[in-house]
Order: sequence, then structure tokens, then C-alpha cells
Amino acid sequence: MNASLPCLYSFRRCPYAMRARLGLLFAELPVELREITLKNKPEQMLAISPKGTVPVLQLLDGSVIEESAEIMMWALTQNDPQGLLNESVLSHANALITQNDNEFKQWLDRYKYADRHLEMTQTEYRQEGEVFLQKLEVLLTQNTYLLGNSVTVADIGIMPFVRQFAHVDREVFYSLPYPKLQLWLQHWLEHPLFVQAMTKFQPWQEGDAVVVFPA
Repeated sequence: MNASLPCLYSFRRCPYAMRARLGLLFAELPVELREITLKNKPEQMLAISPKGTVPVLQLLDGSVIEESAEIMMWALTQNDPQGLLNESVLSHANALITQNDNEFKQWLDRYKYADRHLEMTQTEYRQEGEVFLQKLEVLLTQNTYLLGNSVTVADIGIMPFVRQFAHVDREVFYSLPYPKLQLWLQHWLEHPLFVQAMTKFQPWQEGDAVVVFPA
């Protein structure tokens, strides 16, 4: 690990890792990035985080943050130039992220992998997931972003999961009656920081040159 930078183990396509990278980008905090492959997780990562999921952030003092929402909050607590931790809506933001992680994500997984969960049809799983999408649509009819007319941690914490939901079947998603949500997602897919968050890196191996993210 670079002695002058925290070290982030990440996997580009994981929505949890996406939100962590977005948090670091909005906080303008550089880290040493170690891209991993899920089939060949580095021993160095497993040594500090035996549960073996990404993202994992090792700080300079050796402490480890293993949860993506905590990485976002840690980063923005260090530096928050765009005010994503707006105190007036922070409790609402945290509640939305919790609902995303605890309720929406389970329906998203079943929708995406419906062939592994035969208790219901893929359409039924999608409809269960839409309960949360409907809530987001209502919020976005009132404001440009989820909790106002500026970005908050709720937007970057939830967007990667809506993106994943949409990508299960793009044609179906864009046919659903959520025009504000669809515009919001499209805005994020084109956002310069999200484009930067999705930069491709080769999987890290011991002895590789340090990759600083953001560059």
C-alpha cells in the first residue's frame, strides 16, 4: 500500500463500489485504487476484510472501512465542497439509502437473477422493485435531485442500484411510467464524475505500479 494514500479495493461493475468511488470523487480525495476480480480476490484484501466483498477502504492508520455507505460518509466528512451532506436533509437521505440497501436491493437481485429465484416470476420481482422506484419518481417530480435542487448523498448512494435495475432490461425500464426517474438516471449516466468513476483499470497484482484514483 502507498504509505501516503488510503487504499481502495474496488470492482468496477459493483454498485456498492460505484457509490464508494463517487463519494471519493465528490470529496476530491485521492486513493490508491486496486481493481479486483471477484473470482481471484487478492490475499491482501482478504487479510484486512475476510468477508471478501467490495468496496474495502484501508486508511493510513491501518483501520478498515468495509461498507460502501460508510466509505461515502467518511470521504464526504473529510471534504464536502458541493454540500452533499446537507444537514437539513441528511436524515432523509440516510433513510432512503437504508431502504435502498435493505428492501430495494433484494428485489433487484431477484429481478436480475430470476432464474435462481423461482418462487416468483421476473415480472413480479420487477413490480416489487418498482415500489421503491415509484417513491423516487414522486421525489423527482418535486425537485431536480432526490432531496432538492442540488446533489445529496442520497443521489450518489442510490443511483448505481437504479442503473443496475434499468440494465436488467433497458427496453422495459424506459417503457415504465417514471419519466422523472428516467431523466435523472440519464443525467447521472452522463455526469462527468460518474463517467470518471467508471474508468476501466486492469486487475491489480502485487508489484504493479500504484494507480491513483482519481488520477
